Amino acid sequence: MDEKAQSEHREREHFFGAAKVIAVLTLGSRVLGMVRSMAITWLGASRATDAFQMAFVIPNLFRRLFGEGALSGAFVPVLTETTEAGGFDKARALLSNALGILSAFLLALLALLLGGLLVWWKLSPGEWDRQLLLTLIAIMLPYMVFVCLLALGAAALNCRGRFWYPAFAPILLNAFMIAAALGMKRLAAGDVPVQLEIIAASVVAAGIVQLAGVLWLLRRTGFSVRPTLRPVQPGVKSILKLMAPLLLGLGFLQLTSLFDYLAGWILTATDHSPTLALLGHVVERPLRSGVLVRLNAANTLYQFPMGVLALSLGVAVFPLLSRYAARGDWPNLRDALNRALRLSIMEGLATGVGLLTLGEPIIALIFQHGAFRAPDTAATVHILRFYAMTLWAFCSYPIFMRAFYSLKRPTTPLKVSCVLSVVYMALVLSLVWVPQIGAAAFSIAAAVTFSLNVVILAALLRKQVGRFGGRKLAASAMRSLTAAGVMGVVVLVVRWLLAGRSSGLIVAVGVSAGAATFVLAAWALRAPELGEFLGALRKRRTADAPGETESEAFNKPPPSGGGANPPC
Repeated sequence: MDEKAQSEHREREHFFGAAKVIAVLTLGSRVLGMVRSMAITWLGASRATDAFQMAFVIPNLFRRLFGEGALSGAFVPVLTETTEAGGFDKARALLSNALGILSAFLLALLALLLGGLLVWWKLSPGEWDRQLLLTLIAIMLPYMVFVCLLALGAAALNCRGRFWYPAFAPILLNAFMIAAALGMKRLAAGDVPVQLEIIAASVVAAGIVQLAGVLWLLRRTGFSVRPTLRPVQPGVKSILKLMAPLLLGLGFLQLTSLFDYLAGWILTATDHSPTLALLGHVVERPLRSGVLVRLNAANTLYQFPMGVLALSLGVAVFPLLSRYAARGDWPNLRDALNRALRLSIMEGLATGVGLLTLGEPIIALIFQHGAFRAPDTAATVHILRFYAMTLWAFCSYPIFMRAFYSLKRPTTPLKVSCVLSVVYMALVLSLVWVPQIGAAAFSIAAAVTFSLNVVILAALLRKQVGRFGGRKLAASAMRSLTAAGVMGVVVLVVRWLLAGRSSGLIVAVGVSAGAATFVLAAWALRAPELGEFLGALRKRRTADAPGETESEAFNKPPPSGGGANPPC
């Protein structure tokens, strides 16, 4: 093996070794995230826990926008270019400058927001629920500073080939919150607001530890972590130029993500405010206390399989799509896209039917403890079923999004999402007043808009790359739906046979029987996706690389500049 081949082999092995670590850490984070949701949900579905869910989304809004969103997306390519053109010393100076400017901006923003909360408190403190909401927001707002700086440092570490800590950092947050929730359950038993305030303080404590860890690793990697404001590095202007269009689109999307919490909070009837003045009329608020807790529980369940499996598939296929797009190899790009979509749709249909048939015992097993009662479980199931019906769309969306990214057209899915966000909000505000729908308006609107999103992106992508096997996709979807249907029948029979038994037993037997049934049904239908899921890939020759199998093509690193995180 010559030196070039050895270098490519080392790079490939490092990348996929890191990918395995990230996958394991992501799974751990998802599991602890569910435990965290359990710990908070056990305090009950009430106006107080709704206030915590509402307050917790505020610092995360800024994390997604300034940390992991526009800033990271603009910082990584500029840091890469700076390293390649000017060397590592220039990259060190750029990171220090970015840390200084971002820190100054975030601290000024924090002071402004805290001042606004203080004015709000003085002028219109409201009832106890609003006071608790303002208190929790004020406690958790400093986390915004720590988590945004963490995201910047994590992006720099990724550029240096250090992937494990950015994936590990969320585990720290979940661990701190779980420890606070379990510890304060004894120390402040019965006083839910005090318990929530202590959990909120644990969020800030976790942020400090997360930031300290990334700064220590940056120093170990050779970066300087001393923030500087002057002189302004040339790369800063490039970062701001790249950030501007992303901020507009992502800012709108993040505000619409806040919409769920605002709508849930405002439209919830309370003892002191059961009605709402709307367009000159007084109407009864359509939702009941605890809606945000139930909505969060439903989100946690449907996002778990999507986060662990579908997003991992998107990450895995992205380098391959980028490779083919950079080479103009459209036949292989279409083939890889088709394969990824078939796998994601199979996963979405299987897990969707699983949640439809086992949603109630799963929610009862995980969340129905403490002050979270059977009526809360039933209300959560009502929300969850519409998410479950559309899991195929949720799972295939990351594939379409990364396909456009590989074509260097990231604004296309962003524009489509912005337009459909308006449709989503209109649907929620229309359906939430229907008594039989209520809080399920959020999941129904998400199901409709995500399905439309996937259909629109598929049509737009076809114009870019040509037909990517619609008949093959349809045949695969029918096989997967048939296998999932057989699985659903078996699970329902299991539930009937075990009626009256514990939720744990029903879930254990139902999941085992359902998984085995789906695999057997897919095998009987000769679904090639089953073999790909299980790793039994058939080797195929590609037109551009004689002797190269499809699995080897998946393992090849993307061309320079074609991947999600090009090496510095």
